[in-house]
Amino acid sequence: MQRHFESGERITLSGSLRTWGWTAAFGLGQRASMLTLLGCPAFSPFRLSKLGDAIRLQAGCAVELAADWVHFVQVAPGLALSEAAGKRLAALLDYGEPVAATVEPPAPGDTAQRWVWVVPRLGTQSPWSSKATDIAHVCGLTQVERIERGVRYQLKAASALDESTWQRVFTCLHDRMTQTVLAAEQDASQLFERAEPKPVQRVDVLGGGEAALQRANSELGLALSDDEIEYLARAFRELERNPTDVELMMFAQANSEHCRHKIFRASWVVDGEAQPDSLMDMIRNTFKHSPDGVLSAYSDNAAVMSGYAAARL
Repeated sequence: MQRHFESGERITLSGSLRTWGWTAAFGLGQRASMLTLLGCPAFSPFRLSKLGDAIRLQAGCAVELAADWVHFVQVAPGLALSEAAGKRLAALLDYGEPVAATVEPPAPGDTAQRWVWVVPRLGTQSPWSSKATDIAHVCGLTQVERIERGVRYQLKAASALDESTWQRVFTCLHDRMTQTVLAAEQDASQLFERAEPKPVQRVDVLGGGEAALQRANSELGLALSDDEIEYLARAFRELERNPTDVELMMFAQANSEHCRHKIFRASWVVDGEAQPDSLMDMIRNTFKHSPDGVLSAYSDNAAVMSGYAAARL
């Protein structure tokens, strides 16, 4: 009889593989369930030491620190991993050195210890996830909808810390732009939630003019400059209609410095003398003089270099 990994069951795999603890206890509505697999240490001792130094400055005392990879696996609704499929998935995620020892989580109310999980920013999918999920599918694990990876931090301070101090400590552990700090492992189920699209909104430029665009600029985080706001207000008055929030977001991205390189393409005058090259021309100068092996550059936001044939995983 073939065994399957079911929600809420804890199964240990051993033998030729390193021992793995599997927990599938967190439901995701009718969509899927989530498995969690503890991985190997996430950082080298040197990097942990550097991180510990930064944390000590925020905490005001020494803080013992451990950081381990943890994998979150979204399983398709109505499906379960067989024991063979579970071993295959464990083998795919078997990399690095084993975690030194099992440590019990801190007791509720213990203000000297914290466990937190740093995961990719909620609402996004990490590059690691897309590649790992693709490899799982190629290996026949069609039950797996998505694999994500985060870091579990175990922190133990030399003395009790208040909540504001812990929050300062957490700033050392993640990048606010690309990562989220979770207080509980089960909160990682939010990685797989799919939010319903918001209805399209219109910004009342005809009634509110540039002031309406200034408010939208702040609320939507568009980072529009004053001259861009002036241009948009004039353009939509001429069109005799109000813009949607989607149109404004698209304009903000397509007309940004990152995409248009308005400053990098500008002409330069230094000490009253016009310069022959823009900043972008200077960047392209290397390719101009050494184009060997480059199939495409500075086109469609990407570059392509010649390589060699290789087998696909």
